[in-house]
Order: sequence, then structure tokens, then C-alpha cells
Amino acid sequence: MPDAIASPLQAWESFYVIVASSAGALTGLQFVVLTLIAESGAARNRPDTLSAFGSPNVVHFCAVLLIGSILSAPWPSLPNVGVAITLCGILGMIYAGIVIRRTRRVFRISASRARGYQPVFEDWLWNTILPALAYSTVFVAGMLLRYRPAGALFALGAASLTLVFIGIHNAWDTVMYITTQSWKTGPPGGGASGAPPGAAAGARPKAPGSAPAGGPEDGRALRSARPDGPE
Repeated sequence: MPDAIASPLQAWESFYVIVASSAGALTGLQFVVLTLIAESGAARNRPDTLSAFGSPNVVHFCAVLLIGSILSAPWPSLPNVGVAITLCGILGMIYAGIVIRRTRRVFRISASRARGYQPVFEDWLWNTILPALAYSTVFVAGMLLRYRPAGALFALGAASLTLVFIGIHNAWDTVMYITTQSWKTGPPGGGASGAPPGAAAGARPKAPGSAPAGGPEDGRALRSARPDGPE
């Protein structure tokens, strides 16, 4: 890296290497989540749901990986770094707007159903508000990187960590939702709603030595029907 721009970026080299590497590794987390979604059938015939709640997590992780790679590249001058970061922020804000539109459509369709999911403020916060703020911060930091590199790099670091935390939270939230829905619907092939796997509705274990289900009369009838043994 040229000496002219090494001083403001070199101090953050370890930070962005760690954050970008973590984001690249966490991208595999979303593939695990998508596998669980496919196995549960939670988003069957509902591509809008995946595009609103699944794909953005991969984009967030890849955005952090891209930011870390840009800041680690041997640029000839600091303004060029600012231009690249600004473009990342613009693309991120455009994508955040697309995700907001998709999320509103999915929530509107879900709310119109009799027993559809009703979104809460946390859903809007983690899926629409925080990503839009993070990408806006990336855009502003890219604009200011040439003039105030110290403050811009701190803002970029905060935005990068925010995107990583958003992806982790949303992936975990999806897994928890699939798990609770599977518990409510019960195991395939019957069973009471919300019952633990393998538990039949109304079935209770019998204590050792208890009378048959039909009562004392049925017990005496069963004993009288036994063949007599040798006297």
C-alpha cells in the first residue's frame, strides 16, 4: 500500500481482516438456514418470502466482505477508496429499498389471511430499518473518507459490524420461527397440535399393576377366561 494512504488505513487492517473473514464464513450459515426452510416446507410456493428474509442476509455478509476487501487493496490514492466505498453504499441503499418493498408485500399478504403472521416492530427494525441505516452510513463514510479519514473509518467499522449482527440475528430468528411452527403443527402423520413428538392425543402411561382400561369388571372377566392350571 502506498505510503500516502497507508497511515489512515493501516491501523484498521487487522479489524477489517477479522470482520470480513467472519462475514465470509457466516455466509455458509445462511445456506444451513435455507436447508432448514426447504426441509420444513415453510416457504413452499412462496419465493417472495425467501427474497425478503433469506437473500438479504447473504447480501449483508457479502457487503461486509466487499468493504473489507476494498479497504485492504493497494489503492494509489485515498480518494479512489472513497469512490469505491461510496458506490457500495449507493448499491446497498438501492437494495435496501427493494427489500423494504418486498417485506411490505409479504407482510401485507400474511396479514390478510385469517391466521397469518402479524409483524411486530422488531421485524421492521432488523429487516428494513437497520440495513437501510447501515448502507446509508457506508455511503456517507465513503463521501467523507477523503476529508475526514479517521471518522469515516470508524463509521465504516460500525456499519460493517451492524450488517454482520443483522445477518446473524435474522438467520437465528428464521430458525426459531421454523422450530416453533414445527412444534405447533406436530409431527407428520397425526398427533395433537403442539404435542411433543411421539405423544398421542389423550394418551397417558399406565402405572405398573394398574387395572385394565375397562375397569374392575373387565379385569375379573379376563381372569375367569384364563385356562385353569393343574390343581
